[in-house]
Amino acid sequence: MRPLEGIKILDLSRVLACPFASMILAELGASVIKVEQPGKGDETRQFEPKVKGETGDESAYYFAFNRSKESITVNLRSEEGQDIIRRLSQDADVLLENFPVGNLKKYGLHYEAIQAVNPDIVYVSCTGFGMTGPYAPRKGYDTIFQAMGGLMSLTGEKGGGPVKPGLPMADLTSGLWVAIAILSAVVGKQTTGKGCHIDFSMLDGQVGLLSLAAARYFALGEVPPRMGTEHPGRVPSSAFECADGKWVQITGSDQHWKPLCDILGLDAWANDSELAKNIVRVQRRDEVMDGLSAAIRRISRQDLCDKCDAYGVPAGPILSVDEILNDPQIRERKMVESFEHPNVGAFNAVGLPFKFDGYDNPRMERPPLLGEHTATILGQKLGLNGAEIQRLADSGAI
Repeated sequence: MRPLEGIKILDLSRVLACPFASMILAELGASVIKVEQPGKGDETRQFEPKVKGETGDESAYYFAFNRSKESITVNLRSEEGQDIIRRLSQDADVLLENFPVGNLKKYGLHYEAIQAVNPDIVYVSCTGFGMTGPYAPRKGYDTIFQAMGGLMSLTGEKGGGPVKPGLPMADLTSGLWVAIAILSAVVGKQTTGKGCHIDFSMLDGQVGLLSLAAARYFALGEVPPRMGTEHPGRVPSSAFECADGKWVQITGSDQHWKPLCDILGLDAWANDSELAKNIVRVQRRDEVMDGLSAAIRRISRQDLCDKCDAYGVPAGPILSVDEILNDPQIRERKMVESFEHPNVGAFNAVGLPFKFDGYDNPRMERPPLLGEHTATILGQKLGLNGAEIQRLADSGAI
């Protein structure tokens, strides 16, 4: 048994953040019904990159965030479609949506309407800027939240302009926040018997991650500058280029300083009682970084990493995507799994990073075809027969 078996989620969300959250919960055992637009589905079904199969092309983007769910198609603009959602919500523990503020109220699918038919529902509204505040009506995307939330101002080389991370971090971290919120509310519901409305702002989610940068501002009044891979309060903590052109990240504390100097043949520094203190190394940052960089450029990445491991110095190679996905540690931990899809066959995917002792581990299942489960779910959960389902299809409600 997986830990979330028995939890039922009605997922009206699309694109990335919330589908990522519901996929995590699905692979932990929750039953997730993904509601998609008839004919088109979640817009990410059309996103690149496409996987070519013998019977059709599929979006790897959609695959990445919609595994292990059931798909039904419902026209939310149709009164009959709206009624289907309200009826399905009666049996749900959670309803998840990421429509702009006020949109679902036009369709009678806002929190108060759903609560009227299911008083104990956990209703999650994920919006760009939240349900309140001067920015509530604004639209936004991942990079907008990165920019406004402070992350982009911290990312980039010293003296350079802001840089976005290589992944959609605002979307991905919002998905994690949403999953945490749902789990918290479900546990609370089991304790109190009461549901709730969760108002999650993606901008709030980014501000909530500022952590150390905010602590430095609150403590020192410091607006942290862009520092590339360096750490504002620790030296060394940076990426270094090796003799073979490959890169390694070294992050050490005081106890690692002498072993690192021994590895690099920096005998004078190894025996310097002042440089043994991080506060002094921070004060002499440029000198120390220049010396370390010059020494590390004389050794290959693998040799340096091997010696750091032997001496107990924290270091790791900066791996490209192909390197890490084929790394023996990752393969041993079964972080790369696969599913069989009817259109494209076997396809690899990154699994959830949980290993349970006492529950079954997460289980990866393939993403659904558009509307694949519509007839089954409407029949089993709403008691509709084939003729009634066909009539709904003919009317455009599903």
